[in-house]
Amino acid sequence: MGKKLILNCDDFGQSPALNQAIMALLEEGKVSSATIMTVAPGFEEAAAWTAKRRQPNVGLHLTMTSEFEALRWRSLTGDPSLHDDSGYQYRTVKEFEQGAATRAVMKEIDAQYVLARKAGIAVSHVDNHMGSLYGMETGRSLLPQTLWKVSRWKLPMRFFRHIYKEDPLLGSLEGIERPVAQVAALADAFGVPIPDYLLSHPFAIEDGETYDSFKQSIIAKLYRLPDGVCETYIHPGVPDPWMEEHIPNYEKRVWEYRLPFDDDFAYALRDADVELTDYRYVQEHLKRPRLRSGLRLVKLLR
Repeated sequence: MGKKLILNCDDFGQSPALNQAIMALLEEGKVSSATIMTVAPGFEEAAAWTAKRRQPNVGLHLTMTSEFEALRWRSLTGDPSLHDDSGYQYRTVKEFEQGAATRAVMKEIDAQYVLARKAGIAVSHVDNHMGSLYGMETGRSLLPQTLWKVSRWKLPMRFFRHIYKEDPLLGSLEGIERPVAQVAALADAFGVPIPDYLLSHPFAIEDGETYDSFKQSIIAKLYRLPDGVCETYIHPGVPDPWMEEHIPNYEKRVWEYRLPFDDDFAYALRDADVELTDYRYVQEHLKRPRLRSGLRLVKLLR
């Protein structure tokens, strides 16, 4: 198989500044895909562009949290358990995990998918804003219910089969090997294809970090990618005075917009023999036999 990379733009539809960046990256073929937020203020613009161009690589970014003080949004269904005291979706994953009713979350997931389809988007895959469905804060995972929904839609989903030990987030978590294996087996049993690895990088600007050091850190990862299909994600935005003033770490969003256009990044992809791919490849090549996967899941749950 070799080394294949899905470079996904999260938060499509969040704002005009992110929309402009993501549309440019998709138009130029500099990224693999994007995932759209149906609840966010820029959704209509992003959806109209996607539908008009029949863009095949836009997925659904299931959104249950609204993290920025100056830019907030509400759920589509309006269930009280999905909102904080201000009437918007929760700011943090922990608040969501503690406050959201499971049935309300499932209805919201359905509503977000239906709206994306009604807007003319040929949804390519599914992922989750801020990992709110993963149970990483309190252990309350909604992945089984979400995978069941995704299986009904016959789509692939962002998760991972293996833990990349060098990953700064997933590689640092103790005791996740068995839960990861169980979720991967459940995805296989439901017929939901997933990538082999998920790679993260810090969302915020780290102490002393510059565009050049950020670029070099990403390029270094290209040379160390394991064989298989890896996914990583960016949140690119064009320079925008309002966003720079009101959205924390927005400078890094501009860096993430610059990176795929950077000649050094393009050279590193070729030199490291990394092929950009997308979720159509995952759909076509990474589905596992369901019966065998179900038997494996039973063993893992004992």
